[in-house]
Amino acid sequence: MLTIHHLILLGEQYARLLGVEEKTVSNRVFSDSKKLAAMRAGGDITVGRFNAAILWFSENWPTGADWPAEVPRPVVHAEAAE
Repeated sequence: MLTIHHLILLGEQYARLLGVEEKTVSNRVFSDSKKLAAMRAGGDITVGRFNAAILWFSENWPTGADWPAEVPRPVVHAEAAE
């Protein structure tokens, strides 16, 4: 089961891979530069927003970089995307 911890982990690794700050990643994913920090502090988000964020990371993960093994990566079939 995916949790907020996994989402924060994706944010941390994405930021590290691109050499950007957490607030930059948060803004890209949520259009809110404070959302990842709020979740780290115990804040929550809706299931829809959570799923959209996981999908955003999957679709925007840096080419050639390994996806974190402890986070199941969503599978998007080409037919579903059309």
